[in-house]
Amino acid sequence: MSSKAKSRWADDEDDAALEAQRKQEKEEKKRLKVEKQRKADEAALRLKQQQESQSQAQESEPPTKRRKLSPSPPPLLQAELPPAKLLRFPAPNWKKCRSVEDYEKLNDIEEGAYGWVSRAKDSKTGQVVALKRLKMDNANDGVPVTGLREIQTLMDCEHINIVALREVVVGEDTRKIENIFLVLDFLEHDLKTLLEDMPEPFLPSETKTLLSQLVSGISYLHSNWILHRDLKTSNLLLNNRGVLKIADFGMARYFGDPSPKMTQLVVTLWYRAPELLLGASDYGRAVDMWSIGCIFGELLHKDALLPGKNEVDQLSRIFELCGIPTESSWPSFRRLPNARSLKLPKNPVAQGSVLRAKFPFLTAEGGRLLTGLLGLDPAGRPSADEVLRSAYF
Repeated sequence: MSSKAKSRWADDEDDAALEAQRKQEKEEKKRLKVEKQRKADEAALRLKQQQESQSQAQESEPPTKRRKLSPSPPPLLQAELPPAKLLRFPAPNWKKCRSVEDYEKLNDIEEGAYGWVSRAKDSKTGQVVALKRLKMDNANDGVPVTGLREIQTLMDCEHINIVALREVVVGEDTRKIENIFLVLDFLEHDLKTLLEDMPEPFLPSETKTLLSQLVSGISYLHSNWILHRDLKTSNLLLNNRGVLKIADFGMARYFGDPSPKMTQLVVTLWYRAPELLLGASDYGRAVDMWSIGCIFGELLHKDALLPGKNEVDQLSRIFELCGIPTESSWPSFRRLPNARSLKLPKNPVAQGSVLRAKFPFLTAEGGRLLTGLLGLDPAGRPSADEVLRSAYF
């Protein structure tokens, strides 16, 4: 008579013995740790008692004179010195990254300048997420600065119009940093693809809703001293409920007042502000506001507003649409590195006239807002908070 088949998931005697051994080893480690701490406490107590007894003995003896080799620091300086402290990191907050193997890849989405994005499902919760694999050109050099900035920025941000970072996971071998993945909210659409597939532009009410959400997210970033520096329609995601979220923070940068020196080789060409094209390195929030103006025009027109072929062509298109800079319209223009060699016409067209003529259907409030966002002088562009207070909305 054959014995009943045993489930392959049931523990056998060897497994039970191994588990008991592990438990015993764990308890022994715990006991040794407690014993070590007890001995350390006793040693500290003995040392303290010795110091107290020596101090009492010195107080009972007459003071001896000694020669001072260096003057004592002033009492005020001594009072200002803080007591030495050790940096302590709470161990429970540190934990190992999960592996990308915990996610089931569903399909590829796109490849960007700073990583590959795919749709995936969390094997434990079943939630669909976006997995962004950071580009590691040389794993021996560590995580690229663009990846570190993106992780830092997203960890610091919490806003309905900014894509949320759920966690950071690593490749199959969790002991190595060869592949790093950002687990992000998954949204069904990006604005660029939607515009390309739509037969007609967005309705005026839809444009206002999308622009308001974009500016709301940028207002949050700017109030926390963060520049996005790569705003464009492909980096604006949209879910099926119409919620817009700003994504791709590979070029994001913290800034200050005054602004630090930063590279001008940022922002995709079609959305790049004129001061960046002219070599400015001490820029600020206005570069993001220019990009918002380009996106605003794209929402209205359905096509890119300033699709330049190169930097020279981009500047030419900007001046053709927004006007030629003058001393009155942009006082600091000639101080920019690349502006000194430019030859401009002597009779420039009034700034904003061509831009307004391109969108005759736009309301007066909308026209003023678009003209302000695409103002040549960065100092004259409205802030995100000012845009949100615009009568256009």
